[in-house]
Amino acid sequence: MLGSKKIKIDKDLWEKIKLLSEVAGYSSPDEFVIHALEKELAEFEDAESDEEVRKKLQGLGYIS
Repeated sequence: MLGSKKIKIDKDLWEKIKLLSEVAGYSSPDEFVIHALEKELAEFEDAESDEEVRKKLQGLGYIS
């Protein structure tokens, strides 16, 4: 994958990801994680300012 980065994921969380990705029919846990991240990020694509992003993050419970 061009331009890929590595991140650390807790072992227990990775086991859940592996299980869910298999049940959902993804070809790999990596594919599942990428899809989940893309779906979450899509929530912010129409934001026109940093303040709008902050409000959306607060609304989703990511920040207080």
